[in-house]
Amino acid sequence: MYLNRGAWRGARARTSAVVLGAALLVAGCSSSGDGDDPDDNAGAGITQQPKETDPFWVNPDGNAAEQVAAYVKAGKKEDAEEIRKIAEQPTGEWIGPESPEEEARGFTEAADKAGRTALLVLYNIPHRDCGQYSQGGAADGNAYRSWIDGVAKGIGDRDTTVILEPDAVLHLVDGCTPGEFHEERYDLLKGAITKLKSLKNTKVYVDAGNAGWGHPDQIFEPLKRAGIDQADGFSVNVSNFYTTEDSIKYGKELSTKVGNKPFVIDTSRNGNGPYTEGNPDERWCNPPGRALGETPTTKTTDPLVDAFVWVKRPGESDGECKGGPKAGEWWGDYALKLAKASK
Repeated sequence: MYLNRGAWRGARARTSAVVLGAALLVAGCSSSGDGDDPDDNAGAGITQQPKETDPFWVNPDGNAAEQVAAYVKAGKKEDAEEIRKIAEQPTGEWIGPESPEEEARGFTEAADKAGRTALLVLYNIPHRDCGQYSQGGAADGNAYRSWIDGVAKGIGDRDTTVILEPDAVLHLVDGCTPGEFHEERYDLLKGAITKLKSLKNTKVYVDAGNAGWGHPDQIFEPLKRAGIDQADGFSVNVSNFYTTEDSIKYGKELSTKVGNKPFVIDTSRNGNGPYTEGNPDERWCNPPGRALGETPTTKTTDPLVDAFVWVKRPGESDGECKGGPKAGEWWGDYALKLAKASK
């Protein structure tokens, strides 16, 4: 049994349907809306954000861009402009389990070509997600190490920011991950940080939960065991809905306990804060009435907050709840509601 499960399970928005377009990015091709016309996204007109305030790469061929192009083609200009709020912002690219080197290379090369930094999310730790919507991960420790090696080869010396293993440390603390796997997980996380930090231009932020799950006193020692001393910092609120104000407070309290490390905040869907109605165990999953949060930027005005980032891709389902598709699949209606509710 887990107390306050809704707080930590919000990170279940993990993509089980991994990005499959990385190879196309290498070739400079556009992914199409219906699989037939390579110019389907031509009407979207997605461009990069100003580098001085938002250095992260905007994927011009993402699901939101496809949705914009589809709305334009259908003459739904107002809806297209709403979804453009998502399509024109950089979001995390979640590296899949099968072709880590190819995907990492595809995304980082595309970002490098645009003069931007790739934002990659690594979410493949063994025994992932405690058997929930995004269960899975690498088959064992050796498979995970090989996967990390592939990611590192794909990144090379290109500018990259990595969000490392959402929930992985948190689930060591809350009792979700069985005790016999704890030592291995610490070793794998520490090894992943070491490998990624051996790259010339890669920053690594270890996931550290959110403002609603518990207190920083519960997680700072596990973060140290996981190797945060070698990392650039930590991430908070990944795929969750806690306000930026609450996330900053949580992050600052935690920072004092881990050597004043800076942190990044996932603001993708926190515009209206967390959902507080209904079953607490289900509040994290596709909650109604949520909104987009602050747009990604490195100009946060707080020296401890390195960036606001959209780790979660707004519009992708948290799981098969409240009428949503499988975790990680695009849900256009929900995306439109998020956009319309945002300020």
